[in-house]
Amino acid sequence: MRTTAALRRLVSETTLRPRQLILPMFVAEGADAPRPIASMPGVVQHTRDSLRKAAVEAVRAGVGGLMLFGIPAHRDATGSGGIDENGILNVALRDLRAELGDATVLMADTCLDEFTDHGHCGVLDENGAVDNDATLELYADMAVAQAEAGAHMLGPSGMMDGQVGVIRRALDEAGHTETAILAYSAKYASAFYGPFREAVDSQLKGDRKTYQQDPGNAREALREIELDVEEGADAIMIKPALPYLDILRQAADVSPVPVAAYNISGEYAMVEAAAANGWLDRERTILEVLTSIRRAGADMILTYWATEAAAWLD
Repeated sequence: MRTTAALRRLVSETTLRPRQLILPMFVAEGADAPRPIASMPGVVQHTRDSLRKAAVEAVRAGVGGLMLFGIPAHRDATGSGGIDENGILNVALRDLRAELGDATVLMADTCLDEFTDHGHCGVLDENGAVDNDATLELYADMAVAQAEAGAHMLGPSGMMDGQVGVIRRALDEAGHTETAILAYSAKYASAFYGPFREAVDSQLKGDRKTYQQDPGNAREALREIELDVEEGADAIMIKPALPYLDILRQAADVSPVPVAAYNISGEYAMVEAAAANGWLDRERTILEVLTSIRRAGADMILTYWATEAAAWLD
C-alpha cells in the first residue's frame, strides 16, 4: 500500500488542501515600500498597496482566509489606534473588503497589543497589571469597528476572561449578527513568539504570563474552550501549533465548533533557518509540518506559508 505515489495518495488518512490554510498578513501605517522582517525571511510589513496585491495572489492560490495585523505609526496607553476607523488596521480591512468582497474570509486580530505603547494586550491599572474588565470595554469597541470595516471574522487573541461574550453582545447590538468569532481559547505564554514581536514592532517589556496560558497546563485549555463556546465562539484556536499538538488533539476531540491552529512565527523561523543552511528539504518539511497540524485535529491552519503551500497543493 506504499509502493507508488498513487497508492499512497489513495489511502492517505489526512488531507491538506489550500482552503484549510489562512495567511497572516502585516500592514504598516505610512510605509512607502514593503519592509522585510529579518527573523521571518520572506515575510514583510506591507504597504496598503502591496497588501492588496499579496491578498489577491493568496486568494487566487486558493487559501481559505486572510488574518490582518496592523502596525501603527503612533501608540498610546489605551491602544486607541485599533479602534479608530482611520487606524491602519481598519483602513486595510476596508481596502481588502473592497478589493475581494466575499471571495475569501477576511479576518482581523482583535487585540490591543500592536497599538499600545506598553505592548500588553489590554490597558493597565495603577499597579501596572492588565485590567481585564477595562480591557473588555475596549475590545467591544474594537470588534464593532472591525466589523464595520469589513471583517467577516474576528480573532480576539488577548486571553482576557469573558472576551468572547462581551464581543458577541457588542456585535449583536450593533447589528453585526453574522460576524463570526474565532476565539484564541488556548494561547500559551510561549517563547516561540519572538519573531512576531519584531514583525509588529512590539513595545512589550517583560512577558504576558499573567494572562496567557501556562505551557504546562492541558486541562485548563479545555476549560477555556468550553467557556468560549458557551459565550458564543464560532471557532476556537490553539496557539502555538507544533509544541502543543497534544492540546490540539484534545481540543479537536471535544470541540463542537471548528478548530484552528496557528503555525506561529518561531515555528516558521526555525524551518526557514534550517532550510537556508541546507539542513532540511524546505518544501518537504513545510508540507510535513502542516500535515502534522491537520493530523492532530486542526480544521484550519494559520501559516505564513499559506500562499506558497497552496500553490504546491493545487
